[in-house]
Amino acid sequence: MEAFMEKKNVEIQAINRQTFSQRLKSYKRSPLSLLLLILVSLSALITVMTLLFLIAYILIKGVPYLTADLFAWEYNSENVSLMPALINTIIMTGLSLIIAGPLGIFAAIYLVEYAKRGNKLVALIRITAETLSGIPSIVYGLFGFLLFAVTFKWSYTILGGALTLAIMILPLIMRTTEEALKSVPDSYREGSFGLGAGRLRTVFHIVLPSAVPGILAGIILAVGRIVGETAALMYTAGTVAGIPESLLGSGRTLAVHMYVLTNEGLYTNQSYATAVVLLVIVVCINAVSGMIAKMVAK
Repeated sequence: MEAFMEKKNVEIQAINRQTFSQRLKSYKRSPLSLLLLILVSLSALITVMTLLFLIAYILIKGVPYLTADLFAWEYNSENVSLMPALINTIIMTGLSLIIAGPLGIFAAIYLVEYAKRGNKLVALIRITAETLSGIPSIVYGLFGFLLFAVTFKWSYTILGGALTLAIMILPLIMRTTEEALKSVPDSYREGSFGLGAGRLRTVFHIVLPSAVPGILAGIILAVGRIVGETAALMYTAGTVAGIPESLLGSGRTLAVHMYVLTNEGLYTNQSYATAVVLLVIVVCINAVSGMIAKMVAK
């Protein structure tokens, strides 16, 4: 068995070398292809270098100011603690996903699995979702302020901010889930129907588990948008530096906390430290979601 595997590896390496030599010959015959290869490689390199530069800049500026006072339970002008903002961020993210997640996933299931092809309602829903995705966050903030703070008379609340963010990320979750469901081969559905399963059972036991990695990718993008949002939350959740007693209380998230500290101009170093914590949270969320996707795929 080991000899067979070694033989296969040698054959694969030979094929790769042959393919590489063929590519070199094709590039010599077509200089435009070589130019496009250089441009694509350069673009990828610039993208990676930009990301590494941003990460290194944030770490260099923020890590030296990660002190114990920064993680105190209560915020004051001496410690400038980010702990209340961190807890508010977790609450805000959880509420927004609880509201927008099921709505977006079920809407995508309807569009892909139940709606008839060529349905005008489906086309209208997709156009509406694409339009909502392009609206600036400040417009969502003003909408949430007028609806929840003024019309409902909630003032600045965590619940109002979560509802505003749910409306904001709903099109993102719906579109990514829709594409994930479309990527599931029709043979899966046909095999399930052939074994006597109904449509509902097929969707929830065959199609959805196969589309989980794509759905999680959309949820990760939604979490990233929630965690990094400031404009929409300043008009709806407020900037109170504390943990609210209820969902109808005001509170700031980490992004808003970092913005306020930078805007005041007195705690710039602490704002960089907050950015480090925010970066670590996003990386951890991506890592955990990737692990869950691999486990579900297996």
